[in-house]
Amino acid sequence: MAIPLARGDTAPSFTLPTAGGGSVSLAGYRGGHVVVYFYPKAMTSGCTTQACDFRDSLAALTAAGYAVVGVSPDPVERLAEFAAKERLTFPLASDTSASTLVAWGAYGPKVKDGRTVTGAIRSTVVVGPDGLVELAHYDVKADGHVAALRAELGLD
Repeated sequence: MAIPLARGDTAPSFTLPTAGGGSVSLAGYRGGHVVVYFYPKAMTSGCTTQACDFRDSLAALTAAGYAVVGVSPDPVERLAEFAAKERLTFPLASDTSASTLVAWGAYGPKVKDGRTVTGAIRSTVVVGPDGLVELAHYDVKADGHVAALRAELGLD
């Protein structure tokens, strides 16, 4: 079972394929801040709300020195369609094996439509320039989460 990350933990490394046909690696963000957010399924209402909130906040996050990466268990083809449809300009990474989701504590049991299922848990982790977790939030709500994150980071 996945164990959630906490402030001060070393963020697990990953290299994942992206919607753009390339790949994204945590190592590529070393020396800067990166917001890694995990979501269950592209093109669903909650995941669209969250992704569009990150898109709409991207300029403010980038200006403050934060990059954004979205990770889901979707295949790259679905992520490419999602990115194009919603005009998402930050990397969307595919973790079909769920190994990164598990390593980051963002996979496990959750309640969906009144029943317990196992899958990706909507989560956000901010990693600092040193590769250490600065904050980690699990089982977040899609609506309003990015605004709360911006406030917590002092961007509002």
